[in-house]
Amino acid sequence: MTKETDIYGTIQGDTWDGISFKVYGEDKFSKQLMRANPRYTNIVIFSGEIELICPDISNTQNLTLPPWR
Repeated sequence: MTKETDIYGTIQGDTWDGISFKVYGEDKFSKQLMRANPRYTNIVIFSGEIELICPDISNTQNLTLPPWR
């Protein structure tokens, strides 16, 4: 994602890790999605048409890599 934040519209059956995979290409960013959307943290399986904020994780992603990468 090039913007600071973006919006993802859920579809019936979406889960946090599934949304993370769709948006970022990896399922490990579900915690960042949940932190950006505290109103929905009690949802495990989403219904359709819920708008979630998808924060820019480019800086976060670099922090998880070892120094030689």
